[in-house]
Amino acid sequence: MFHNVSEIVKDRMRFLEEIDSRDREDGTPRLKRLRQVPPETGKFLSLLAASAPKGEFIEIGTSGGYSTLWIALACQMHGIKIKTHEILEEKIKLAKETIKVTQMDNTIELVEGDARLYLKDYKNISFCFIDAEKEIYEECYDLVIPNLIKGGLLIADNAINHYETLKTMIHKALNDSRVDAMIIPIGKGELLCRKL
Repeated sequence: MFHNVSEIVKDRMRFLEEIDSRDREDGTPRLKRLRQVPPETGKFLSLLAASAPKGEFIEIGTSGGYSTLWIALACQMHGIKIKTHEILEEKIKLAKETIKVTQMDNTIELVEGDARLYLKDYKNISFCFIDAEKEIYEECYDLVIPNLIKGGLLIADNAINHYETLKTMIHKALNDSRVDAMIIPIGKGELLCRKL
């Protein structure tokens, strides 16, 4: 999978990495920054997605589409699409550009608007990545877990660097008898849950 990434996808990933790095260095306001995962987290997500069972793949928080591209590599192997949700207009514009430039429109479906309005409609979720405003994580968790299929994966970003904000949701997941869960110390920390 990693050995067959097209040059246009690699170029777009590098482009988004440069924007993210520049945003962090110049102090761009929090809502305007891409705030995307680092490359090692992208690879981790891609590997997890490649081993997820058959079902729907969703992402909550597209930003510029960087993590989406990593997950989409696994979707290409599975022959499915990822439905990714973004609410901020300027990030939607950048994500649309990412999908167009990388020619991934057959693999990535961008849903504009609040993911929470759509989550109850997904019934066979096999993979879900959450990387959005931290205040909605717990609500998204509560909406996704009942519709996650057996063996399905839910991954939530920022489990270490935003632990204080997310600790209620994290403790809920770690003590939820419906899933096996743990925190993986990669990137900013990933909460990994697997449905029993």
